[in-house]
Amino acid sequence: MLLRARERAAQLGCTPVLPGSGAALSVLAAAAQARAVVEVGTGAGVGSLYLLRGMPADGVLTTIDLEVEHQRAAKEAFAEEGVRGTRTRTISGRALDVLPRLTDGGYDLVFVDADKESYPGYVEQAVRLLRPGGVLAVDNALWHDRVADPARRDETTTTIREVGRVVRADDRLLPALLPTGDGLLVAVRR
Repeated sequence: MLLRARERAAQLGCTPVLPGSGAALSVLAAAAQARAVVEVGTGAGVGSLYLLRGMPADGVLTTIDLEVEHQRAAKEAFAEEGVRGTRTRTISGRALDVLPRLTDGGYDLVFVDADKESYPGYVEQAVRLLRPGGVLAVDNALWHDRVADPARRDETTTTIREVGRVVRADDRLLPALLPTGDGLLVAVRR
């Protein structure tokens, strides 16, 4: 299922979660017993499948993407995986418009993997959405190994670097940077 979802992602031109980060997401979802999960950036559903595999059978994944085509591909992946329709809620639209309408403290895990320029706003909303003990996961935290190189000053690298600083400085969060995939920044909401 994951290989077919990756193929659809390539056809659509969206970059899926790398296998190491995906495995970590499954473990995080299982460890948190995540019944209510938000994913920012559905893509072709690769990250969604990893999250769903770690979630309990009664867990619900709310996934947000601007591109309706991406969500159509993700729904195809869900059907192939045998995921019941009641376990996923796909929302089309700008995540920064959708996230404020979701319930404060109502989620066990929030996964951020969409347009990098909006990461600061996504992370701010994610912290609000998480219950105490909930998990934040931010993909591409190493951004092709550019984040650690102070000479890299492009907008995307600078934005992701700043998100790392903000998460590290937030007293409400207990963070760690996992060097898997393209970097997975994780934090637990205190």
